[in-house]
Amino acid sequence: MTTTELIILIKELFVAGGIVMPPLVLCVLMLWYGLGYRFWLMKQPKPNRMSVRDLLQFYQQNDGQASSNIVAQAIQQGLQLKKQGVKNLRRHLDAAFYVYEKEIDKFSVLVRVVILIAPLLGLLGTVIGMIETFDSLATMTLHSQSGGIAGGIAQALFTTQMGLTVAIPGLLAHSILNRKQQQIEQDLKQVKDLLCHKLQPQ
Repeated sequence: MTTTELIILIKELFVAGGIVMPPLVLCVLMLWYGLGYRFWLMKQPKPNRMSVRDLLQFYQQNDGQASSNIVAQAIQQGLQLKKQGVKNLRRHLDAAFYVYEKEIDKFSVLVRVVILIAPLLGLLGTVIGMIETFDSLATMTLHSQSGGIAGGIAQALFTTQMGLTVAIPGLLAHSILNRKQQQIEQDLKQVKDLLCHKLQPQ
């Protein structure tokens, strides 16, 4: 597909969607930017798919090893605090790990809002399209257009389809990432519990 054809296709989509199409396109961009950021942040490389205790033992024995995910970074930071012999280690760990907990929650509110708004925008576009269709039907101007009444209704329903197309995949991806976020939060809590107690060698 050439650039000219792509531009023509985008223009046709905007014409078919009407006034709500620009906000829907903006929702798509915001949704997948937020989901992509969260997915990249919470990805777990295969080499580090070990239990929290195993990771803690690994980084104890391999000081300075590069970390590749949030849990590993938190473990390394926690081990440094423990080596420094700080008092009230739990309080320092809570403060240090709060940064990670806040980071993995980034854009989650934005994603939820977009998932809620997209179907409503689609419904709004359908209502606007149906009103225009019945107004045209009342003045018999719709019959002069291609597709007649069926074409006008199909055009009106297009925005509902677009809204659901945005929301449904976003909702599924958001649910998967939420489960991943909960797992990371549990791992961080376990790291704090283990660091605040003397690790027994295996």
